[in-house]
Amino acid sequence: MLENRSFDHMLGFSGIEGTDAESGALTKVLGLDGTQSNDAGGQRYTTKSPAPFVIDFDPGHGFVDVLEQLASPGSEYAAGSKYPTCVNTGFAANALANIGIGALSSPGVVLAAYAPIQLPIINTLAREFAVCDHWFSSLPGPTWPNRMFVHAATSGGLDDSPTSLQSLEALLLGYRFANGTIYDQLDKHHIPWSIVEGDAFPQSLSLGGMVSRALDGRFISMSSFLTRVADPAFSDAYTFIEPNYGHVLADGRNFKCGNSQHPLDDVTRGEQLVKTVYEAVRKSPHWLKSVLVLIYDEHGGFYDHVPPPSATAPGDNWIAGLNRHGFNFEQLGVRVPAVIISPYIRKGTIDHTVFDHASIPATLAALFKLPALTNRDSEAATLGHLFSLQQPRDDAPLTLPSPALSGIPDCEDPLAGLLAGDVETALGNLEGPLEPVLTGFMHVAVARQLQLEAAVDHDVDGAIQRVGDRLRSEFQSVSTKIQAVRLLRKAEVDYQRWQHSHQG
Repeated sequence: MLENRSFDHMLGFSGIEGTDAESGALTKVLGLDGTQSNDAGGQRYTTKSPAPFVIDFDPGHGFVDVLEQLASPGSEYAAGSKYPTCVNTGFAANALANIGIGALSSPGVVLAAYAPIQLPIINTLAREFAVCDHWFSSLPGPTWPNRMFVHAATSGGLDDSPTSLQSLEALLLGYRFANGTIYDQLDKHHIPWSIVEGDAFPQSLSLGGMVSRALDGRFISMSSFLTRVADPAFSDAYTFIEPNYGHVLADGRNFKCGNSQHPLDDVTRGEQLVKTVYEAVRKSPHWLKSVLVLIYDEHGGFYDHVPPPSATAPGDNWIAGLNRHGFNFEQLGVRVPAVIISPYIRKGTIDHTVFDHASIPATLAALFKLPALTNRDSEAATLGHLFSLQQPRDDAPLTLPSPALSGIPDCEDPLAGLLAGDVETALGNLEGPLEPVLTGFMHVAVARQLQLEAAVDHDVDGAIQRVGDRLRSEFQSVSTKIQAVRLLRKAEVDYQRWQHSHQG
């Protein structure tokens, strides 16, 4: 699961044609034709290509931002009510309101879409296997609640980025949902799984019970995954891959030098990640019984022209204090890219089925005969109909094209990384209050520190008793970006040292 890109932004001008997943009839993806537009500041912006490989501001994608993008600027949501009609006309106006001082981009950048030549990896995979052009984020909001849906078919009522107070309630024990997570179900049925952490702060570590599972070795590095998947004895039935989010964070919200495809970073680095994972799975002894799902958590403020449909509310009991806007979860969010890869998928498949992130636990439930977690995944479409071939294909490519050349300097120089990570050299960029984007990462940093403390005697409860008050106090004392980055950097360095000593 990658970051913050809409379907139109990534594949709107792909021009992919193929056969319908259900009927077998000729069809094409529901993309752009260059006539779609939004108005902002008295100017009309139309969809266009190419898009820049990196942009210099972070488009809004919080609950209120998405409300304006979908329902038009100035729209309001009445708590507990029906979501306003989605007309997808407010993306440029919301971008205009969110462009920071010093940014050179115009609001029209959120209507720009990549040309296929800019994203050869995802375009090749979409043409070779199945592309889903009606996969929507699970709610019209940001990263955290949408990522929770892929793990639990609910966000426990969280309808926006977590605040410090909200995170405090789940700080040490994690977000514990009424019906648990897909990992709870897999454990209950003795089905092995793992999570690949791209860096020190995987969002999934914030879920209930995950600190103890990290101690048990369920969180692995990408290099470990690549080694394990090449082993015929590899037995994990489900692996969730988190990217590197670029946690240098030298200016308090800097996602550069990761591979999550966050819009503040070079999109080609995420293309390389997808290429690496696909080629490892394709060449592994497990290819013939595999499915690889490539999805994005939410749209990141980028334009998409397809109005999202209504949704089934999860119907579970919410975690107290998480529901800031009174959202009832009866509305899906903006459409995101989704490519499904398996030797049992016919080449050139285009699927118009409505999916959301709860389709992942729903598919796992169907594969492994697990109970549904919530009403959302019990009614969500599954991926089963895509595996239409009786025999596995033997013509799937062993290798993919190289990523496009963006012209943006890479981040592989260790000295440059150290300098970028040294918050003391960037004090001028770290002035100002704590921003919402950092709160969730701070939560994961605390979970990581708790893991390191618990590693002493493999006892999470004992670690909470020893250091819980201190961790809570450190978390609560953060009110500025510089304080947040110091907390994150310390956790990152401590974890890297522990990994080095543990592996050594």
